[in-house]
Amino acid sequence: MNRKISIIVFAFSSFTFAQVSQKIQYFPLKDVKLSESIFNKAMQADKNYMMTMEPDRLLAPYLKEAGLQPKAENYPNWENTGLDGHIGGHYLSALSLMYASTGDAKIKQRLDYMINELDRCQNASSNGYLSGVPSGKKIWKQISEGDIRASGFGLNDRWVPLYNIHKIYAGLRDAYWYGGSEKAKKMLVQLTDWMINEVSALSDEQIQDMLRSEHGGLNEIFADVYEITGDKKYLQLAYRFSHQAILNPLLLGEDKLTGIHANTQIPKVIGYKRIADLENNAQCSNAADFFWHNVTEKRSSVIGGNSVSEHFNPVNDFSSMIKNIEGPETCNTYNMLKLTKALFATLPKSYYMDYYERALYNHILSTENHDKGGFVYFTPMRPGHYRVYSQPQTSFWCCVGSGLENHAKYGEMIYAHSDNNLYVNLFIPSTLRWDDKKIILRQENTFPETAKTKLVFEETGKAMVNLKLRCPEWMTSSEAAITINGKKQDLTADDDGYFNINRKWKKGDVVEMYLPMHLTAEKLPDQSDYYAFKYGPVVLAATYGKENQQGLLADDSRGGHIAHGPQIPLNEIPVILGNGKEVINHVKPINTQDLTFSLTGLYPKEKFDKGFQLVPFYTIQEERYILYWPQADQDKIESLQKKKAEEEAETRRLDLITADKIQLGEQQPESDHYFESNDSNTGYMEDCHFRDAKGWFSYRMKNPGKNAEYLYILYFDANANRALNVEVNGKKVSAKKLEGKAGNSPQYLLLPIPETEKDKEILSVKFYAEEQMQTSKIIEVRLLTQDYQKSINKN
Repeated sequence: MNRKISIIVFAFSSFTFAQVSQKIQYFPLKDVKLSESIFNKAMQADKNYMMTMEPDRLLAPYLKEAGLQPKAENYPNWENTGLDGHIGGHYLSALSLMYASTGDAKIKQRLDYMINELDRCQNASSNGYLSGVPSGKKIWKQISEGDIRASGFGLNDRWVPLYNIHKIYAGLRDAYWYGGSEKAKKMLVQLTDWMINEVSALSDEQIQDMLRSEHGGLNEIFADVYEITGDKKYLQLAYRFSHQAILNPLLLGEDKLTGIHANTQIPKVIGYKRIADLENNAQCSNAADFFWHNVTEKRSSVIGGNSVSEHFNPVNDFSSMIKNIEGPETCNTYNMLKLTKALFATLPKSYYMDYYERALYNHILSTENHDKGGFVYFTPMRPGHYRVYSQPQTSFWCCVGSGLENHAKYGEMIYAHSDNNLYVNLFIPSTLRWDDKKIILRQENTFPETAKTKLVFEETGKAMVNLKLRCPEWMTSSEAAITINGKKQDLTADDDGYFNINRKWKKGDVVEMYLPMHLTAEKLPDQSDYYAFKYGPVVLAATYGKENQQGLLADDSRGGHIAHGPQIPLNEIPVILGNGKEVINHVKPINTQDLTFSLTGLYPKEKFDKGFQLVPFYTIQEERYILYWPQADQDKIESLQKKKAEEEAETRRLDLITADKIQLGEQQPESDHYFESNDSNTGYMEDCHFRDAKGWFSYRMKNPGKNAEYLYILYFDANANRALNVEVNGKKVSAKKLEGKAGNSPQYLLLPIPETEKDKEILSVKFYAEEQMQTSKIIEVRLLTQDYQKSINKN
């Protein structure tokens, strides 16, 4: 047994050293009903969105894979270009969560229809198999026989099929847990038995090789099936699907996250935590906790979201987050909240809820159009940029799937309980029914517009109940003012961050908690001179116009989730002028009940003399915005602006003559360009992702104006015995041998497009190795409409 395997076995079986157990429980969604608030509005918009979707179109991939006649055609976008069926799984989860939250009979009717149709598909397969993966049976057969060809986002020439099938697993589980479907439970167990059979002949090493491909949280699902059935064979399957390459450094407290695809990892860690809880194992629970602290404290922006172009950026350099239009991904935060929920259950410390509140209000809530519906993939931190919203008939990204779920479960963490303890974690208007204690508790407020909440006991039992009120991070324990039936209480928060009121409650008792909020300024985590502002837990932002928001409502193109419209040059963004320690003095309240503030003292004064109005970020929709503001002293301002202008000019020169581009080694850009390969790998070097190969890899690039003149290739010449061999539509355009003479500095090569191919709308670009020679490490590929060198000279 190799060392990696021994680590994971030790971690999941050594119970004598330390244990972890669940300290609190969460109330079922059906027992928490939202009252009128921004959250309830968001939930209703989500319900309307999901009801406009057509079940038969979501089911089409499953019927096709089962050999049955579909009743409608697939939806477009990711649903008919390789990830067919993934939204159908999310849809099951979303319907289940929405039904639990609302009790809406129409939602339940649709959920039952989906389950019944999927049951037909599973029955047609005869062995428990159920999936929408195109021609999935072929690749599962190959895998079961040991033919495994895995990459970060591919497996046996399919786009993340394990990730895809994870969604239907999760959907069936949620249909049972939240929708009460016994049929879904039976289907879930049958599908898990199918997976056991599929991998039964594979070694642990083969499965670990397979897990290099994104696979969602399959280990979590299999652990859930163990809890549902009590059969340990499913827990063993969860062990086998736990990716050691990520787990082992976490067990050792090592940060190996920089440069890797963020949302590929978070579900794995949720699974580690799930298994650890079922096995009462503190080592793996601590590994998950280490990951959580690293991501939330070192890698997250002010809104609680993380990643740049879906990858973890270096903890000491957030410049890419400011420059890039592909900011924090919604799926990441969706999964970080799931992990937070799991960690809080075994260690109910208020700091978990502080993060949960931050991410819920400022990221999740902001990623839906509350009036029209529609979900956001990337939330740019780049000042002056904007977001793109999905449409129910065109857009089927991963963040649409998680988005459908996000706004259906706002009630899940407002309250919790243990024995006679009742936790109030979030200040969201709602009514809780705790049947075991015969308690009905109503929370009333207009928080955060009004800095207080009221708790009214509508019904009570006879037992003593300890009411635990969270003391949030944005105020001190001494600032809170708590009254019971109008009488002030002298309370101090405990070590877990909660105020405790233990008594026999009576019907009509009223508890009021005043939550004084303050303005604060928060730097980027790398401590560079960019500041965001908060009022209490609410992140504030300024609108910056509605001009040139190209693709604001997404079409069905593969890259339709990205805000490709013009970027405001960073040197044109207003700068807070003055000492960094006094930044907060530039913000003054206008009307705290409306949460509006003014920001003044900006450079250049003649252009921004009136300043800006700051409002909660979650209220800004379909507009450009500024979250992070650059700051500089007077003596630095001109040199800073000059440097930004030079950097922007360089970038804009290249962008202006670019017809299409691909960032290699990054999942979505490669998938959007129909990546294919044989024996290729990705890597990360000098803050750049790259791809190389012992065989070959190719892409389909778009030339919509039929005016591409050059192929621009950015690469590393850092290794001897490498080849830069390139073909365009089968015609060789480069046969270059590299000897590693340029070191770690990226180089670029400009290659003319063959005359016969210039008028083609699609150009297939292929990189290939030679015998005993790998390809070079390719960072970026562009189609240019002009000679890049001439454009530099011209400017």
